[in-house]
Amino acid sequence: MARVELIMPKMGESIMEATILNWLKKPGDKIEQDESVLEVATDKVDTEVPSTHAGVLKEVLAKEGEVVKVGKAIAVIETEVSAGDTKPAATEPPKVVAAPIEKAVAVASNGNGAAHAIDFKSSNRFYSPLVKNIAKEEQIALVELENIAGSGAEGRVTKKDILQYVQQRKLGQTVAATAVRTSAAPLVPASISGGDEIIQMDRMRKMIAERMVDSKRISPHVTSFVEADVTNIVFWRNKVKNDFQKREGDALTFTPIFIEAVIQAIKDYPMINVQVDGDRIIKKRDINVGMAVALPSGNLIVPVIKNADQYNITGLAKVVNDLAKRARENKLKPDELAGGTFTVSNVGSFGNVMGTPIIMQPQVAILALGAVQKKPSVIETPYGDAIAIRHKMFLSHSYDHRVVDGALGGSFVRRVADYLEKFDTSRNI
Repeated sequence: MARVELIMPKMGESIMEATILNWLKKPGDKIEQDESVLEVATDKVDTEVPSTHAGVLKEVLAKEGEVVKVGKAIAVIETEVSAGDTKPAATEPPKVVAAPIEKAVAVASNGNGAAHAIDFKSSNRFYSPLVKNIAKEEQIALVELENIAGSGAEGRVTKKDILQYVQQRKLGQTVAATAVRTSAAPLVPASISGGDEIIQMDRMRKMIAERMVDSKRISPHVTSFVEADVTNIVFWRNKVKNDFQKREGDALTFTPIFIEAVIQAIKDYPMINVQVDGDRIIKKRDINVGMAVALPSGNLIVPVIKNADQYNITGLAKVVNDLAKRARENKLKPDELAGGTFTVSNVGSFGNVMGTPIIMQPQVAILALGAVQKKPSVIETPYGDAIAIRHKMFLSHSYDHRVVDGALGGSFVRRVADYLEKFDTSRNI
Protein backbone atom coordinates (compact mmCIF):
# COMPACT_ATOMS: atom_id res chain seq x y z
CA MET A 1 0.00 0.00 0.00
CA ALA A 2 1.13 3.55 -0.69
CA ARG A 3 -0.32 6.97 -0.11
CA VAL A 4 -0.22 9.56 -2.87
CA GLU A 5 -1.36 13.16 -2.88
CA LEU A 6 -3.95 14.44 -5.31
CA ILE A 7 -2.66 17.80 -6.51
CA MET A 8 -4.71 20.78 -7.68
CA PRO A 9 -3.93 20.62 -11.42
CA LYS A 10 -3.10 23.49 -13.74
CA MET A 11 -6.31 24.27 -15.59
CA GLY A 12 -5.37 26.81 -18.20
CA GLU A 13 -3.22 29.76 -19.03
CA SER A 14 -2.86 32.29 -16.18
CA ILE A 15 -5.07 30.28 -13.78
CA MET A 16 -3.20 30.15 -10.45
CA GLU A 17 -5.94 29.02 -8.04
CA ALA A 18 -9.36 27.39 -7.88
CA THR A 19 -12.24 27.25 -5.42
CA ILE A 20 -13.48 23.87 -4.15
CA LEU A 21 -17.16 23.67 -5.08
CA ASN A 22 -18.15 20.12 -4.19
CA TRP A 23 -16.48 16.84 -3.25
CA LEU A 24 -17.96 14.06 -5.40
CA LYS A 25 -16.22 11.42 -3.26
CA LYS A 26 -15.89 11.16 0.51
CA PRO A 27 -13.18 9.51 2.63
CA GLY A 28 -13.43 5.73 2.35
CA ASP A 29 -14.82 5.76 -1.19
CA LYS A 30 -13.09 3.66 -3.84
CA ILE A 31 -11.81 5.66 -6.80
CA GLU A 32 -10.82 4.56 -10.29
CA GLN A 33 -8.01 6.30 -12.16
CA ASP A 34 -9.35 9.30 -14.13
CA GLU A 35 -12.63 9.18 -12.19
CA SER A 36 -13.90 12.62 -11.11
CA VAL A 37 -13.25 13.29 -7.42
CA LEU A 38 -14.37 16.91 -6.95
CA GLU A 39 -15.73 19.97 -8.71
CA VAL A 40 -13.77 23.22 -8.70
CA ALA A 41 -14.36 26.74 -10.00
CA THR A 42 -11.83 29.08 -11.55
CA ASP A 43 -12.35 32.63 -12.77
CA LYS A 44 -13.13 31.16 -16.19
CA VAL A 45 -15.12 27.96 -15.80
CA ASP A 46 -16.40 25.25 -13.42
CA THR A 47 -14.83 21.85 -14.02
CA GLU A 48 -14.23 18.42 -12.46
CA VAL A 49 -10.86 17.16 -11.23
CA PRO A 50 -10.12 13.49 -12.01
CA SER A 51 -8.04 11.16 -9.85
CA THR A 52 -4.46 10.51 -10.96
CA HIS A 53 -4.46 7.06 -9.30
CA ALA A 54 -6.83 4.21 -8.55
CA GLY A 55 -7.38 3.44 -4.87
CA VAL A 56 -9.31 4.64 -1.82
CA LEU A 57 -9.82 8.27 -0.82
CA LYS A 58 -8.28 8.44 2.65
CA GLU A 59 -8.27 12.12 3.47
CA VAL A 60 -9.65 15.40 2.18
CA LEU A 61 -7.20 18.28 2.65
CA ALA A 62 -9.33 21.18 1.40
CA LYS A 63 -12.86 22.10 2.43
CA GLU A 64 -15.70 23.14 0.14
CA GLY A 65 -15.48 26.88 -0.51
CA GLU A 66 -11.72 26.96 0.13
CA VAL A 67 -9.44 28.66 -2.42
CA VAL A 68 -6.50 26.39 -3.30
CA LYS A 69 -3.37 27.26 -5.25
CA VAL A 70 -2.41 25.24 -8.33
CA GLY A 71 0.14 22.58 -7.32
CA LYS A 72 -1.11 22.23 -3.72
CA ALA A 73 -2.26 18.87 -2.33
CA ILE A 74 -6.04 18.64 -1.92
CA ALA A 75 -6.53 14.97 -0.98
CA VAL A 76 -4.68 11.76 -0.06
CA ILE A 77 -5.36 8.52 -1.96
CA GLU A 78 -4.27 5.06 -0.76
CA THR A 79 -3.27 2.92 -3.73
CA GLU A 80 -2.63 -0.78 -4.23
CA VAL A 81 0.85 -0.01 -5.59
CA SER A 82 3.78 -0.28 -3.20
CA ALA A 83 5.57 2.92 -2.18
CA GLY A 84 8.62 2.09 -4.27
CA ASP A 85 6.54 1.69 -7.42
CA THR A 86 4.57 4.91 -7.05
CA LYS A 87 5.71 7.38 -9.66
CA PRO A 88 5.62 11.10 -8.94
CA ALA A 89 3.66 13.40 -11.23
CA ALA A 90 5.45 14.05 -14.51
CA THR A 91 5.31 17.76 -14.12
CA GLU A 92 4.70 19.98 -11.14
CA PRO A 93 3.76 23.63 -11.46
CA PRO A 94 6.54 25.97 -10.37
CA LYS A 95 6.18 27.27 -6.84
CA VAL A 96 5.42 30.95 -6.47
CA VAL A 97 8.07 32.79 -4.48
CA ALA A 98 6.33 35.32 -2.27
CA ALA A 99 6.83 37.20 0.95
CA PRO A 100 6.27 35.04 4.08
CA ILE A 101 2.76 35.22 5.48
CA GLU A 102 3.90 36.38 8.88
CA LYS A 103 5.44 39.52 7.41
CA ALA A 104 2.56 41.96 7.56
CA VAL A 105 4.52 45.06 6.59
CA ALA A 106 5.50 46.03 3.03
CA VAL A 107 6.81 49.20 1.41
CA ALA A 108 4.80 51.55 -0.81
CA SER A 109 4.91 55.06 -2.16
CA ASN A 110 3.32 57.87 -0.16
CA GLY A 111 2.48 59.81 -3.32
CA ASN A 112 5.60 61.98 -3.58
CA GLY A 113 8.02 59.23 -4.49
CA ALA A 114 9.12 58.53 -0.91
CA ALA A 115 8.60 55.10 0.54
CA HIS A 116 6.70 54.21 3.67
CA ALA A 117 5.61 51.00 5.36
CA ILE A 118 2.23 49.35 4.80
CA ASP A 119 0.83 47.91 8.00
CA PHE A 120 -1.43 45.12 6.77
CA LYS A 121 -2.49 44.45 10.37
CA SER A 122 -4.59 47.61 10.19
CA SER A 123 -6.68 46.04 7.41
CA ASN A 124 -9.56 43.65 7.99
CA ARG A 125 -9.13 42.28 4.47
CA PHE A 126 -7.14 39.15 3.63
CA TYR A 127 -4.21 39.54 1.22
CA SER A 128 -2.15 36.61 0.00
CA PRO A 129 1.66 36.75 0.30
CA LEU A 130 1.88 37.10 -3.50
CA VAL A 131 -0.48 40.10 -3.56
CA LYS A 132 1.45 41.72 -0.69
CA ASN A 133 4.71 41.18 -2.53
CA ILE A 134 3.35 42.77 -5.73
CA ALA A 135 2.01 45.72 -3.72
CA LYS A 136 5.49 46.20 -2.28
CA GLU A 137 7.25 45.94 -5.65
CA GLU A 138 4.78 48.28 -7.36
CA GLN A 139 4.64 50.73 -4.42
CA ILE A 140 0.89 50.47 -3.97
CA ALA A 141 -0.37 52.16 -0.82
CA LEU A 142 -2.76 50.35 1.51
CA VAL A 143 -5.57 52.81 0.73
CA GLU A 144 -5.22 51.87 -2.95
CA LEU A 145 -5.11 48.17 -2.17
CA GLU A 146 -8.21 48.41 0.00
CA ASN A 147 -10.19 49.86 -2.90
CA ILE A 148 -9.28 47.25 -5.51
CA ALA A 149 -12.33 45.14 -6.32
CA GLY A 150 -11.39 41.50 -5.69
CA SER A 151 -12.61 38.68 -7.93
CA GLY A 152 -11.45 35.90 -5.60
CA ALA A 153 -13.46 34.06 -2.98
CA GLU A 154 -15.21 36.44 -0.56
CA GLY A 155 -13.94 39.40 -2.58
CA ARG A 156 -10.25 38.56 -2.16
CA VAL A 157 -7.79 40.42 -4.36
CA THR A 158 -6.10 37.95 -6.71
CA LYS A 159 -2.87 38.23 -8.63
CA LYS A 160 -4.89 39.05 -11.75
CA ASP A 161 -6.77 41.85 -9.95
CA ILE A 162 -3.67 43.63 -8.67
CA LEU A 163 -1.75 43.26 -11.94
CA GLN A 164 -4.73 44.69 -13.82
CA TYR A 165 -4.78 47.60 -11.39
CA VAL A 166 -1.04 48.17 -11.94
CA GLN A 167 -1.58 48.30 -15.70
CA GLN A 168 -4.48 50.72 -15.39
CA ARG A 169 -2.52 52.94 -13.03
CA LYS A 170 0.37 53.09 -15.50
CA LEU A 171 -2.08 54.26 -18.14
CA GLY A 172 -3.20 57.07 -15.84
CA GLN A 173 -6.50 55.37 -15.04
CA THR A 174 -8.04 54.72 -11.63
CA VAL A 175 -10.02 51.79 -10.44
CA ALA A 176 -13.75 52.53 -10.44
CA ALA A 177 -14.13 51.39 -6.87
CA THR A 178 -11.45 53.84 -5.72
CA ALA A 179 -13.16 56.72 -7.49
CA VAL A 180 -16.49 55.87 -5.94
CA ARG A 181 -15.30 55.24 -2.42
CA THR A 182 -13.03 58.26 -2.21
CA SER A 183 -15.32 60.77 -3.90
CA ALA A 184 -17.57 63.16 -2.00
CA ALA A 185 -20.70 61.57 -3.48
CA PRO A 186 -21.25 58.01 -2.14
CA LEU A 187 -23.16 55.32 -4.02
CA VAL A 188 -26.90 55.72 -3.72
CA PRO A 189 -28.29 52.54 -2.12
CA ALA A 190 -31.15 50.70 -3.77
CA SER A 191 -34.57 51.24 -2.26
CA ILE A 192 -36.24 48.07 -0.99
CA SER A 193 -39.91 47.73 -0.10
CA GLY A 194 -41.76 44.92 1.60
CA GLY A 195 -42.87 43.14 -1.56
CA ASP A 196 -39.50 43.14 -3.30
CA GLU A 197 -37.57 39.93 -3.89
CA ILE A 198 -33.82 40.06 -3.19
CA ILE A 199 -31.73 37.77 -5.41
CA GLN A 200 -28.09 37.24 -4.53
CA MET A 201 -25.77 37.29 -7.54
CA ASP A 202 -24.10 33.94 -8.20
CA ARG A 203 -20.34 33.71 -8.70
CA MET A 204 -20.52 33.86 -12.50
CA ARG A 205 -22.87 36.88 -12.50
CA LYS A 206 -20.48 38.74 -10.17
CA MET A 207 -17.59 38.07 -12.54
CA ILE A 208 -19.60 39.15 -15.58
CA ALA A 209 -20.65 42.36 -13.84
CA GLU A 210 -17.10 43.20 -12.83
CA ARG A 211 -15.65 42.46 -16.26
CA MET A 212 -18.28 44.51 -18.05
CA VAL A 213 -17.58 47.53 -15.82
CA ASP A 214 -13.83 47.02 -16.28
CA SER A 215 -14.18 46.89 -20.06
CA LYS A 216 -16.23 50.09 -20.26
CA ARG A 217 -13.70 51.83 -18.03
CA ILE A 218 -10.65 50.56 -19.94
CA SER A 219 -11.89 50.93 -23.53
CA PRO A 220 -13.66 53.95 -25.04
CA HIS A 221 -16.39 52.12 -26.95
CA VAL A 222 -17.59 53.21 -30.38
CA THR A 223 -20.19 51.25 -32.37
CA SER A 224 -20.71 51.24 -36.15
CA PHE A 225 -23.82 49.75 -37.78
CA VAL A 226 -24.27 48.22 -41.23
CA GLU A 227 -27.34 46.56 -42.73
CA ALA A 228 -26.58 43.52 -44.89
CA ASP A 229 -28.76 41.76 -47.46
CA VAL A 230 -28.42 38.04 -46.67
CA THR A 231 -31.16 36.77 -49.00
CA ASN A 232 -28.76 34.56 -50.96
CA ILE A 233 -27.49 32.97 -47.73
CA VAL A 234 -31.04 32.27 -46.51
CA PHE A 235 -32.01 30.56 -49.77
CA TRP A 236 -28.74 28.59 -49.95
CA ARG A 237 -29.04 27.36 -46.37
CA ASN A 238 -32.66 26.33 -46.90
CA LYS A 239 -31.50 24.31 -49.92
CA VAL A 240 -28.65 22.42 -48.25
CA LYS A 241 -29.51 22.18 -44.55
CA ASN A 242 -31.51 18.92 -44.73
CA ASP A 243 -28.81 17.08 -46.68
CA PHE A 244 -26.19 18.48 -44.31
CA GLN A 245 -28.16 17.22 -41.29
CA LYS A 246 -28.46 13.72 -42.77
CA ARG A 247 -24.82 13.51 -43.81
CA GLU A 248 -23.10 15.16 -40.84
CA GLY A 249 -25.61 14.56 -38.05
CA ASP A 250 -25.39 18.28 -37.20
CA ALA A 251 -27.61 21.29 -37.83
CA LEU A 252 -26.39 23.99 -40.19
CA THR A 253 -27.21 27.31 -38.53
CA PHE A 254 -26.43 30.82 -39.74
CA THR A 255 -23.70 31.28 -37.11
CA PRO A 256 -20.85 29.41 -38.87
CA ILE A 257 -21.68 31.18 -42.14
CA PHE A 258 -21.47 34.57 -40.44
CA ILE A 259 -18.27 33.62 -38.60
CA GLU A 260 -16.70 32.61 -41.92
CA ALA A 261 -17.37 36.12 -43.26
CA VAL A 262 -15.86 37.63 -40.08
CA ILE A 263 -12.72 35.56 -40.55
CA GLN A 264 -12.36 36.70 -44.15
CA ALA A 265 -12.74 40.35 -43.09
CA ILE A 266 -10.14 39.92 -40.32
CA LYS A 267 -7.67 38.70 -42.94
CA ASP A 268 -8.36 41.88 -44.91
CA TYR A 269 -8.10 44.11 -41.81
CA PRO A 270 -5.61 42.38 -39.45
CA MET A 271 -5.36 45.45 -37.18
CA ILE A 272 -8.78 44.48 -35.82
CA ASN A 273 -7.16 41.26 -34.54
CA VAL A 274 -5.00 43.01 -31.94
CA GLN A 275 -4.70 43.48 -28.19
CA VAL A 276 -3.50 46.40 -26.08
CA ASP A 277 -0.72 46.01 -23.52
CA GLY A 278 0.00 49.38 -21.93
CA ASP A 279 1.34 51.55 -24.76
CA ARG A 280 2.00 48.53 -26.98
CA ILE A 281 -0.29 47.04 -29.63
CA ILE A 282 0.02 43.26 -29.93
CA LYS A 283 -0.89 42.11 -33.44
CA LYS A 284 -2.12 38.54 -33.05
CA ARG A 285 -0.95 35.91 -35.49
CA ASP A 286 -3.80 33.46 -34.81
CA ILE A 287 -7.45 34.18 -35.49
CA ASN A 288 -9.31 32.83 -32.44
CA VAL A 289 -13.01 33.71 -32.61
CA GLY A 290 -15.04 33.79 -29.39
CA MET A 291 -18.78 33.11 -29.67
CA ALA A 292 -21.09 34.30 -26.90
CA VAL A 293 -23.43 31.56 -25.64
CA ALA A 294 -26.42 32.18 -23.36
CA LEU A 295 -26.68 29.62 -20.55
CA PRO A 296 -29.89 28.19 -19.06
CA SER A 297 -29.09 30.15 -15.87
CA GLY A 298 -29.31 33.41 -17.84
CA ASN A 299 -25.56 34.00 -17.62
CA LEU A 300 -23.29 34.34 -20.63
CA ILE A 301 -20.14 32.42 -21.51
CA VAL A 302 -17.75 32.84 -24.45
CA PRO A 303 -16.04 29.66 -25.73
CA VAL A 304 -13.30 30.24 -28.30
CA ILE A 305 -12.80 28.66 -31.73
CA LYS A 306 -8.99 28.38 -31.89
CA ASN A 307 -7.40 28.95 -35.31
CA ALA A 308 -10.85 29.53 -36.76
CA ASP A 309 -9.41 30.39 -40.18
CA GLN A 310 -8.24 26.78 -40.56
CA TYR A 311 -11.82 25.44 -40.77
CA ASN A 312 -14.07 25.17 -43.81
CA ILE A 313 -17.79 25.82 -43.42
CA THR A 314 -18.48 22.19 -42.41
CA GLY A 315 -15.77 22.29 -39.76
CA LEU A 316 -17.04 25.61 -38.42
CA ALA A 317 -20.58 24.24 -38.18
CA LYS A 318 -19.39 21.26 -36.17
CA VAL A 319 -17.17 23.20 -33.76
CA VAL A 320 -19.85 25.89 -33.24
CA ASN A 321 -22.49 23.27 -32.38
CA ASP A 322 -20.10 21.34 -30.14
CA LEU A 323 -18.92 24.37 -28.15
CA ALA A 324 -22.46 25.71 -27.74
CA LYS A 325 -23.79 22.34 -26.56
CA ARG A 326 -21.01 21.74 -24.04
CA ALA A 327 -21.22 25.34 -22.81
CA ARG A 328 -24.89 24.85 -21.90
CA GLU A 329 -24.02 21.54 -20.18
CA ASN A 330 -21.13 23.12 -18.23
CA LYS A 331 -18.65 20.72 -19.85
CA LEU A 332 -16.18 23.18 -21.36
CA LYS A 333 -12.50 22.96 -20.50
CA PRO A 334 -10.78 26.10 -19.15
CA ASP A 335 -8.53 26.37 -22.22
CA GLU A 336 -11.63 26.55 -24.43
CA LEU A 337 -12.53 29.88 -22.81
CA ALA A 338 -9.12 31.52 -23.18
CA GLY A 339 -7.10 33.05 -25.99
CA GLY A 340 -9.84 34.78 -28.00
CA THR A 341 -8.77 37.56 -30.39
CA PHE A 342 -12.20 38.66 -31.69
CA THR A 343 -15.73 37.94 -30.45
CA VAL A 344 -19.10 37.45 -32.14
CA SER A 345 -22.42 37.75 -30.30
CA ASN A 346 -25.62 36.59 -31.98
CA VAL A 347 -28.23 38.92 -30.47
CA GLY A 348 -30.58 37.94 -33.29
CA SER A 349 -31.22 34.63 -31.53
CA PHE A 350 -33.24 36.64 -28.98
CA GLY A 351 -35.17 38.48 -31.70
CA ASN A 352 -33.06 41.65 -31.35
CA VAL A 353 -32.32 43.57 -34.55
CA MET A 354 -29.12 45.22 -33.27
CA GLY A 355 -27.11 45.89 -30.13
CA THR A 356 -24.08 47.67 -28.70
CA PRO A 357 -21.95 44.81 -27.37
CA ILE A 358 -19.21 45.28 -24.77
CA ILE A 359 -15.66 44.30 -25.72
CA MET A 360 -14.06 41.21 -24.18
CA GLN A 361 -10.77 42.47 -22.72
CA PRO A 362 -7.98 42.48 -23.83
CA GLN A 363 -9.54 42.26 -27.31
CA VAL A 364 -10.37 45.50 -29.13
CA ALA A 365 -13.57 44.63 -31.01
CA ILE A 366 -16.78 42.60 -30.90
CA LEU A 367 -19.49 42.11 -33.53
CA ALA A 368 -23.20 41.66 -32.75
CA LEU A 369 -25.34 39.83 -35.32
CA GLY A 370 -28.95 41.00 -35.46
CA ALA A 371 -32.06 39.06 -36.37
CA VAL A 372 -32.65 38.22 -40.04
CA GLN A 373 -35.89 39.93 -41.11
CA LYS A 374 -37.90 40.16 -44.32
CA LYS A 375 -38.09 43.75 -45.56
CA PRO A 376 -39.20 45.57 -48.69
CA SER A 377 -36.06 46.79 -50.39
CA VAL A 378 -35.08 48.66 -53.54
CA ILE A 379 -33.02 46.43 -55.86
CA GLU A 380 -31.39 47.18 -59.19
CA THR A 381 -32.45 45.15 -62.24
CA PRO A 382 -31.52 45.35 -65.94
CA TYR A 383 -34.87 47.07 -66.42
CA GLY A 384 -34.49 49.61 -63.62
CA ASP A 385 -35.05 49.75 -59.91
CA ALA A 386 -37.70 47.58 -58.30
CA ILE A 387 -39.05 46.87 -54.84
CA ALA A 388 -38.67 43.29 -53.62
CA ILE A 389 -38.87 41.35 -50.37
CA ARG A 390 -35.34 40.74 -49.11
CA HIS A 391 -33.82 39.15 -46.00
CA LYS A 392 -31.91 41.84 -44.10
CA MET A 393 -29.88 41.97 -40.88
CA PHE A 394 -27.94 44.58 -38.93
CA LEU A 395 -24.31 44.13 -37.96
CA SER A 396 -23.24 46.13 -34.88
CA HIS A 397 -19.49 46.52 -34.48
CA SER A 398 -18.15 47.87 -31.15
CA TYR A 399 -14.45 48.72 -31.04
CA ASP A 400 -11.82 50.23 -28.78
CA HIS A 401 -11.27 53.81 -29.95
CA ARG A 402 -7.82 53.91 -28.34
CA VAL A 403 -6.42 51.84 -31.20
CA VAL A 404 -9.29 51.41 -33.70
CA ASP A 405 -10.40 54.56 -35.47
CA GLY A 406 -13.78 54.98 -37.16
CA ALA A 407 -12.32 54.33 -40.61
CA LEU A 408 -10.98 50.92 -39.61
CA GLY A 409 -13.92 49.95 -37.40
CA GLY A 410 -16.48 51.03 -40.00
CA SER A 411 -14.60 49.54 -42.96
CA PHE A 412 -14.26 46.20 -41.20
CA VAL A 413 -17.98 45.75 -40.52
CA ARG A 414 -18.77 46.92 -44.06
CA ARG A 415 -16.39 44.24 -45.39
CA VAL A 416 -18.17 41.57 -43.34
CA ALA A 417 -21.45 42.68 -44.92
CA ASP A 418 -19.86 42.58 -48.38
CA TYR A 419 -18.79 38.98 -47.92
CA LEU A 420 -22.28 38.05 -46.74
CA GLU A 421 -23.95 39.78 -49.68
CA LYS A 422 -21.56 38.23 -52.21
CA PHE A 423 -22.00 34.73 -50.81
CA ASP A 424 -21.53 32.05 -53.52
CA THR A 425 -24.81 30.17 -53.72
CA SER A 426 -23.30 27.58 -56.09
CA ARG A 427 -20.82 26.31 -53.47
CA ASN A 428 -21.01 22.75 -52.25
CA ILE A 429 -20.87 21.71 -48.64
